Amino acid sequence: MSDFEKVKSKLATYKQEHLLRFWDHLDSDQKEKLLKQINALNLAYINGCIQECLESLQRETRCNDDDMQPVPDSVLGRVSQIEPDILKEYRKEGLKKISEGKVGLLLLAGGQGTRLGVSYPKGMYNVGLPSNKTLYQLMGERLWRLQELAAEVNGGKPAIIPWYIMTSESTRQQTEEFFEQHNFFGLDRQNIIYFEQGYMPCVDFDGKILMDSTSSIARAPDGNGGLYSSLRRNRIIEDFRRRGVECLHAYCVDNILVKVADPTFIGFCTSKNAGCGVKVVEKTDSTEPVGVICKYKNKYHVMEYSEISTKASEMRVSDGSNRLVYNAGGIANHFFTVDFLENVISQDDKLHHHVAKKKIPHVDEAGNFVSPKTPNGIKMEKFIFDVFQFTNDFAVWEVIRSDEFSPLKNADSAGVDCPTTCRESVFQLHRKWIEAAGGKLISCNQSSLSNQEDDNEARKSEPQKAGNLICEVSPLASYEGENLEDYVKGKELTAPLLINPKTETAMKLHN
Repeated sequence: MSDFEKVKSKLATYKQEHLLRFWDHLDSDQKEKLLKQINALNLAYINGCIQECLESLQRETRCNDDDMQPVPDSVLGRVSQIEPDILKEYRKEGLKKISEGKVGLLLLAGGQGTRLGVSYPKGMYNVGLPSNKTLYQLMGERLWRLQELAAEVNGGKPAIIPWYIMTSESTRQQTEEFFEQHNFFGLDRQNIIYFEQGYMPCVDFDGKILMDSTSSIARAPDGNGGLYSSLRRNRIIEDFRRRGVECLHAYCVDNILVKVADPTFIGFCTSKNAGCGVKVVEKTDSTEPVGVICKYKNKYHVMEYSEISTKASEMRVSDGSNRLVYNAGGIANHFFTVDFLENVISQDDKLHHHVAKKKIPHVDEAGNFVSPKTPNGIKMEKFIFDVFQFTNDFAVWEVIRSDEFSPLKNADSAGVDCPTTCRESVFQLHRKWIEAAGGKLISCNQSSLSNQEDDNEARKSEPQKAGNLICEVSPLASYEGENLEDYVKGKELTAPLLINPKTETAMKLHN
């Protein structure tokens, strides 16, 4: 039996024969490409996923309120409520682990900047800071600075944090070339490890795999939860073990404020003997479209906002704080031990795909390319937080939103989670650092502005004044606000301002 006949028979078993519909019109290269794509499909597995996803579309997506419980206090820590001395201990423990080479950094960077209006990886995006640094550069330089801080606590012995970067087929080459062009942001090339996430075929609402050309299957990345199968497929666990990495900080590429390999977070999770941990921010608006960490049927879970009833989402605690009961908003920021990841990988088949109804470009039965105006099919994804169910040794670390979370998802026209909001978040945080270090930042008209408790309100009431206070602290000068006294203490500094470690003092920008 020829390769073609074998493929045809295999497709018939799973009722996907239409993938060969245009076979007689393809040239030899196109035929080879299509056979290669089909042979790469685990059709038995994919067919099971398709049936499961189609069935899920028919089920009620709301969860039962009686099966939900908020995160227990025993696993929860809040930056805003913990004594400074305890925070210092957590940070010290995290830096110690880093200095011993036991911490790795895991970046999820498979997404293109489509919603930003660009065709390159999102990590290469420049939001327009005074330094013109991209997301990748900001992260790389924070990592470099953190290694320096860890070396200081270990008598100057170099500290290494290997950086694992999960790309996709569409972002890998550009990402690698970008890092090389920028000299790996001062980091050692040997400690930057790239690997790719997998793909799943896109299907219509009848379960038929779609094609994006007459010789190519329509595919989409398998979600950030594809991390676990990718770790296995690319033998990354073995690399963790070889390097002596015992735990990792995992995060998504689009958060401009991310504290990479955050030593305080690592120290907190270690203090809880957690195999798995998550950073959250307080959800204060019940309608905010963010997943909530909770317990569901006695297992840790992330409940999507669409799954929670209005009654449950609006419930507030009765201790006078008026906090929402379900207030632990996820920010795609996680802690894992390597032991936990190894266990998860062995159970990856227990993770179910989530369904996203999408407008999927495809070729129709006549071979015409179609760009649908309404959803015509589904994409199947796994989520990184689906593994919470596998642990009872969990840790939840609530951080201050304005200090650590400002995602880049949209173009400026959306008005939220966009380049402008990301820039303003950086300026707000760095003004806070400068004032904490004893500096006084003033606008061009010489009127000073102290840090506001609610800087968002300040921007609304005094947009021109706040907008003048442009300031940026290079990650090479400070990882989280430390080491700035020599630059700013006792000084009145005029915005716009860039604090760069190459100079003895703060450096004013010139337009």
